[in-house]
Amino acid sequence: MRFFVPTDIYIENDCVKNHAKNLLAVGKCALVMTGRHSAAANGSLKDVTAVLAAGKVSFLVFNEVEENPSTDTLRKAASIARKFKVDFVIGIGGGSAIDAAKAVALLLSNPDVDADDLHKVPGHPLEHLPVVAVPTTCGTGSEATLVAIITNHKINLKKSIPHVIFPTLALVDGKYLASAKKQLIVNTAVDALAHMVESILNVKSNAFNRMFPEYGLKLWGECKDALLADSDVEASLYEKLMLTSTIAGMSIAHTSTTLPHGMSYDLTLHANVPHGPAVGYFLAAYTEVCAKFVPQDVDKILELLGLKTLDEFTAMIQKLIGTYTVTREMRDNFAAAMKVNRSKLDLAPGPITAEDVDYIYEKSLIVG
Repeated sequence: MRFFVPTDIYIENDCVKNHAKNLLAVGKCALVMTGRHSAAANGSLKDVTAVLAAGKVSFLVFNEVEENPSTDTLRKAASIARKFKVDFVIGIGGGSAIDAAKAVALLLSNPDVDADDLHKVPGHPLEHLPVVAVPTTCGTGSEATLVAIITNHKINLKKSIPHVIFPTLALVDGKYLASAKKQLIVNTAVDALAHMVESILNVKSNAFNRMFPEYGLKLWGECKDALLADSDVEASLYEKLMLTSTIAGMSIAHTSTTLPHGMSYDLTLHANVPHGPAVGYFLAAYTEVCAKFVPQDVDKILELLGLKTLDEFTAMIQKLIGTYTVTREMRDNFAAAMKVNRSKLDLAPGPITAEDVDYIYEKSLIVG
């Protein structure tokens, strides 16, 4: 068994300001990577740049990170950063911004590697510049993982790159959820739920790493009524939701994700479905299939969430994110690709057959 989380993580209100010394100690010149709007709207960009400016750390803001960051965007960011001679990268936002920051940090340390080659397995481990993560959504947990999910549109590929890139520092503050729309909070929380469920229903699950998802699922269960309610989520739950997300990230840092995440990538790549719902659509059916192999683990998941049956689990997810309709051809093509995806199939807690894959797709997506 193995237990290792190398990132220095702080979770509290006013986290960036409280740990300014930690941030300033990372480097002398920063590339700050964000999306176009959210980091400015929720105050996280202002908090970070204020600390950098007060500490006389030079910085350049790159605010062009899109959802599902592309290799083209990474190449552009790295080119700008090289001219500015940055020595660390800060990702502010959801998983897209933090994953992009990780990938650019690797490109900056390896100028001979083109962004389009990031998915190729290197002959040896590659170095990367230090990364600081400031998450502003409660789902991806990228601040606590080694992976970066990157999209290469030239070859229609979205998946994690085969490089170990743990952030050096993560500063997690629930107040950044205040400006987020309710559905964004729900969507990202569903992603965190999937991380924890997939971490338990996983061949790599063990006594050490199960501490994370079991505690995280309990916290998630304490938030579920607020997520299911028609009203906005109360501010008193923001820190708990962010803590749950970080714990969920720690979960998959040890086990990786399984079929629901693997199945989600086609939906985001080919149908522009947001990541959280794309994963969530497959979660209940995957859990049902896994009940054949590890029924006690499925029962434990339901217990921690405060649910009694898989039907309740399915109904809860559908209320949170609804359902999704695809063409039969699209669904069949997705299923055919997953049937040969050994990187995900082999992580399931039992032998997933082609029939199981078809069943998950049939239960999860509506054909119309």
